[in-house]
Amino acid sequence: MVIDSLKKSYLYTSLHEGIKKAFEYLHTTDVATLPVGKYEIDGTNLFAMVQEYDTKPMSDCAMEAHKKYIDVQYMVNGAEQVGHALLNDQVASKQAYSDETDFMLFPDAPSFITIMDAGTFMIFYPGDLHMPCIQMDTPARVKKVVMKVKI
Repeated sequence: MVIDSLKKSYLYTSLHEGIKKAFEYLHTTDVATLPVGKYEIDGTNLFAMVQEYDTKPMSDCAMEAHKKYIDVQYMVNGAEQVGHALLNDQVASKQAYSDETDFMLFPDAPSFITIMDAGTFMIFYPGDLHMPCIQMDTPARVKKVVMKVKI
């Protein structure tokens, strides 16, 4: 996983061609004005999901992971805490993997937590468990863009 400011995204463009294209999209699109929804950039190889939601207590969140896509998550407005852990031998017993949604949930607690505020991005590979949506002190509205990069 990678955590940094969008201003320094140039440091990570060599990780994957799709990540490079995701950053190009984030730099050239006024994502703050985009309505909630899915935006295809390169078919199923690269698309953006614009989300707005209220953060919630950690007890209402779960660790998630994917198999087919890298997540490049970018916080447009607001702030949340994000839990992290490495996927080892954990079992997705909270929600089994769905090939259709490329999504599974784990009951495990995060190993560490970071703050994701406006202008910050995080890259999650399939081996990176992540728990987004955790409130800071109280629930708050956030706007986030999740770029899905097919492996």
